[in-house]
Amino acid sequence: MSKRKQYSPEFKREAVELARRSGTSCRQIAQEIGVAPSLLNRWVREARAAEKPFPGTGNPRDEELARLKRELARVMKERDFLKDAAVGSTGQCYILRPSKRWTSTYDRHQVARTFSSAETRTLE
Repeated sequence: MSKRKQYSPEFKREAVELARRSGTSCRQIAQEIGVAPSLLNRWVREARAAEKPFPGTGNPRDEELARLKRELARVMKERDFLKDAAVGSTGQCYILRPSKRWTSTYDRHQVARTFSSAETRTLE
């Protein structure tokens, strides 16, 4: 069994440049330099793929959209956690418990307008 021949990165770069610059086919250049045509074609493909700014399979817009969706899911999970921590199963707000003095000083409806609709339901 023969050992596989290893080519240096410099040799590969020069072969790829020769294939790009010359007007001849990759098959003819591969025969001239003594490598298999499929190997030279693979080197050219790999060199072309390395030049892409985003070597992934998707385009940058899709990657940004996926990142924003992950971030949105994380923020919504945090929001839901904090909402559950603030309002228990009884619907009473644990953070804002109005005292008798507070409710006698301020009108309940006036205070309710300053909060969001979710918090409004807990005050009524």
